[in-house]
Amino acid sequence: MESHKKNLLTRILIWRMKHVPQKQFIIILSALVGLISGLGAVLIKNLTYLIKDVLEGQLIREYQSAFYFIFPLIGLGLVYVYITYVLRHKVSHGIPSTLYAIAKKKGVIKRFQMFGSLIAAPITVGFGGSVGLEGPTVATGAAISSNLARLLHLNPATRTLLIGCAAAGAMSSIFKAPIAAIIFAVEVFSLDLTLVSLVPLLLASVAAVITSYFFFGNEILLPFQVVDAFELSHIPFYIILAIVSGLVSIYFTNAYEWIQRQFARISSPIHRLFIGGLGIGGLVYCIPPLYGEGFEVINTLVQGNAALALETNIFQVDSSNIYMAIGLLIGLVFFKVVASAVTFGAGGVGGIFAPTLFMGSIMGYTVALILKTVGFSAAQISESNFTLVGMAGLMAGVLHAPLTAIFLIAELTGGYALFIPLMLTAAIAYTLTKYVHPHSVYTMELGRKGELITHDKDHAVLTLMEIKTVIEQNFICLHPEMTLGSIVNDAVVSSNRNIFPVIHPQSGVLEGVISLDDLRPVMFQTELYKDITARDLMINPLSIVDLEQDRMTQVMQKFQDTGAWNLPVISQGKYYGFVSKSKLLTVYRRQLIKFSANS
Repeated sequence: MESHKKNLLTRILIWRMKHVPQKQFIIILSALVGLISGLGAVLIKNLTYLIKDVLEGQLIREYQSAFYFIFPLIGLGLVYVYITYVLRHKVSHGIPSTLYAIAKKKGVIKRFQMFGSLIAAPITVGFGGSVGLEGPTVATGAAISSNLARLLHLNPATRTLLIGCAAAGAMSSIFKAPIAAIIFAVEVFSLDLTLVSLVPLLLASVAAVITSYFFFGNEILLPFQVVDAFELSHIPFYIILAIVSGLVSIYFTNAYEWIQRQFARISSPIHRLFIGGLGIGGLVYCIPPLYGEGFEVINTLVQGNAALALETNIFQVDSSNIYMAIGLLIGLVFFKVVASAVTFGAGGVGGIFAPTLFMGSIMGYTVALILKTVGFSAAQISESNFTLVGMAGLMAGVLHAPLTAIFLIAELTGGYALFIPLMLTAAIAYTLTKYVHPHSVYTMELGRKGELITHDKDHAVLTLMEIKTVIEQNFICLHPEMTLGSIVNDAVVSSNRNIFPVIHPQSGVLEGVISLDDLRPVMFQTELYKDITARDLMINPLSIVDLEQDRMTQVMQKFQDTGAWNLPVISQGKYYGFVSKSKLLTVYRRQLIKFSANS
């Protein structure tokens, strides 16, 4: 049966190669990927809302709000059971795992990722996990497109393009913002925006948004029309908002990373589950707006109704009091990233896109409220506009995606009336955050390891290169007590290399290197053959390449810093081989030509 399927697939592929040109085939696939991503977004959203409506709508409102405390723990427990005993694979976080697959796996994503997030994310969010669904939706579409490309034997460049199409389709379907979705795919996944890639991205985005309209009608996630016009006199206020956005973005990144490190120190997943589950349960019980994604809160703030968003709080604080309202709003900004990071640390599956929008909207509204409170007239400051622009500011800072932030909010508002404040706020917030954190929350781990694909073509080519492809091992090894006579007769005579590693005979540890230039002054003095040993001649290498630790960008930097032509490589503390500059540059040129042709 399996053999029959393979023969059928082979015949289909042969027919396709004869009758459907490659460019047209990619265009057809991009539309298909967009459609699949749109369906994935619809399925994830509907399943999440179904769980949330059953729990929050009936149990909490009709029985007891204390269920807020226990729901996240139950949800995280179900996710743990699903991942451990049903899926039996770890479900990686959406966008970071996709970026890693592009950078180090040539766009290959495991099959289980096609339905891992599809189930785990709705359970996490539906039961109150304070994370978003955008990342899992992107991950699901990316996994499907990657495996479709592998099934059809497409090359890595095309596979990466289809993953970008899946990302664009997912975002387009969720927000009904097709242009912003394309920019998101280009900006976050570092795709080259050429005519070759633009048409597939357009088709994927359009196919996904049509799918969303088919299932959800004209319903928009963040419905809003700009009423308060922007004036040049508002610029100082938006500069203040931009600076606050940068500072909050830095806080977001620091807090998120610190909490993740604390959970990483807990070896037992069960302990992480209970600590995180009880932690998020306590936060949601005390501050119910932290439950789930939080788009309802964002919409009430966009409509200028903070009291409605804050009416459910355990402290029974009068939210109509301006100072109490400001305090509660600041608390929401402060604790949302804590709730999100704890959800991830406990084993939940989700994304940080929605938490970023949540915090940004509340931050923008709070800044407007504070400015009004300290004496600026109501006519000068619009809470709704500040709410929207605040979302863009935080998105630009936390995600390092200023263009996506600008165009997403512009499309959501149905025009470009706020384009100037959006550009100003996004640029300043991005610059401030970039100065402190060179990499976004999505890319910080990959960036630290040098595994991140960027728009810098040289860096991208080096990242795509595997260090093992440039290691040479045809070097004759010496040991420290080897005499000069043995070195000349057993090594120099039979070697075509001009450098020799000196390693410990038992441990295999590299102790030094001897070059042919070091041997020439004494190699013809036969009377010294028994008196001089390798230990006397060897020197420390100018630098050493660690196979497990160093990336290609670091290897290239070591060659530049030392001026060496050969550098020894160690693996797990032992000698492994050498990297030569000539071999490295040859492979680099070959990869650059291939990369440019694929682009």
